[in-house]
Amino acid sequence: MYQVGDKIVYPMHGAGIVKKIEELEIFDTDQKYYLLDIVSEGMEILIPVDKTEEIGVRRIVEPEVIDEMLKSLSGDMGKMNSNWSKRYQDNMEIMKSGDIFEVASVVKNLMLLDRLKGLSTGEKKMMSSARNFLISEMVLVKDMTKEEAFKMIDEAVGSAEGSSEDQ
Repeated sequence: MYQVGDKIVYPMHGAGIVKKIEELEIFDTDQKYYLLDIVSEGMEILIPVDKTEEIGVRRIVEPEVIDEMLKSLSGDMGKMNSNWSKRYQDNMEIMKSGDIFEVASVVKNLMLLDRLKGLSTGEKKMMSSARNFLISEMVLVKDMTKEEAFKMIDEAVGSAEGSSEDQ
């Protein structure tokens, strides 16, 4: 069980700080919830305490992991489906994992694809969400601003190149 003040990651939304643990009655059921303050989004989320493992909630990573993740952003574009709706579904599944390296691959691939041929509105939104996910964890782990984290991601992907899209 996490405690007030713990820094945790909620897949699809990013990293935050447990503000409080409270018991609430929702839909005629009493249940304990974490109130999580998501740092990059400026929003609060209620997470059922007994569902954290199922949802994929995890502690934030160590600083060395952030460094490794940033290095992974400078590689070539990974394989992606050429059909945008299938690619969107694939990326959505990756985002749900909450794995920092997997989400970083979504950011890198979508940023590079955007440079090559542009993205649909949905994929642009996904790219932004994935980038905010990374930023939120970077802010908490490395004690930096959102702007500094954004710049580091942009610079890391800036050194990446190449396309490996399925045909």
